[in-house]
Amino acid sequence: MTRIDLVVSDVDGTLLTNDKILTDAAKAAVHRLHDAGIGFTIVSSRPTIGMDFLIAPLAITLPIGAFNGSSIVDATLNPVEQHLIPPAIVQRSIDLLHARGVDIWLFTNDRWLTRNPQGEYVAHEQHTIKHDPTIVTDFAPYLGQACKIVGASPDAALLKRCEAEMQQAVGDQANAIRSQTYYLDITPPGHDKGTFVETIAKRVGVPLAHVATIGDMQNDLAMFAKSGVSFAMGNASDDVKARATHVTDSNEHDGFARAVDVVLGFGR
Repeated sequence: MTRIDLVVSDVDGTLLTNDKILTDAAKAAVHRLHDAGIGFTIVSSRPTIGMDFLIAPLAITLPIGAFNGSSIVDATLNPVEQHLIPPAIVQRSIDLLHARGVDIWLFTNDRWLTRNPQGEYVAHEQHTIKHDPTIVTDFAPYLGQACKIVGASPDAALLKRCEAEMQQAVGDQANAIRSQTYYLDITPPGHDKGTFVETIAKRVGVPLAHVATIGDMQNDLAMFAKSGVSFAMGNASDDVKARATHVTDSNEHDGFARAVDVVLGFGR
């Protein structure tokens, strides 16, 4: 089977349980990769500030990808490469989400901004990224600092329609894709989890054919397409599973660790 020298994993729905727990099995699996001389890093729709708690327990030394890979930081969270959404597109995205009644968050490199502290998923996001939002009355002063905009809604069907509408509205000037059924992410153009995989593989001198990726959502398909081997989590949709080379167990049943066991069984 394919030799694997680098593993790149999604975070939520993949590396973590639904309660945002990094299990002992997941930690042990990553350390087995280290022991085998296989590189490991993470890429997520999360902001940079929401990924720091994973670096020490997983002994990550490679750069990690935030905001769907449009921002790359080193293991001390210092920027390696960062891209922003064009201000006009930030405003257009905000206007569309507001018109559809979807809660709006704006993320800069170091802050999470919201106009609605009582929003449906604010408490959930606080628990997820382990940081509190900054409450603002107007996003206008931050249009030139946006790393990501999120539309949050419990109405999955509405958000799916918003995804298609947003993609039409932003064209090639931003990426618009759901990272969860309840989150629509708008991120800088030309950068996604696939470009992150390309960048990291080149940085460590690993051919893309020798990279394995693990994920569960639509935004993970870009990295599936770049890697030699891909694993869809058992909790992924059928569409995501169909685009992966392997399907593992769910994030509630140590699917990440099981995928790593398969990787470690590949020829080296």
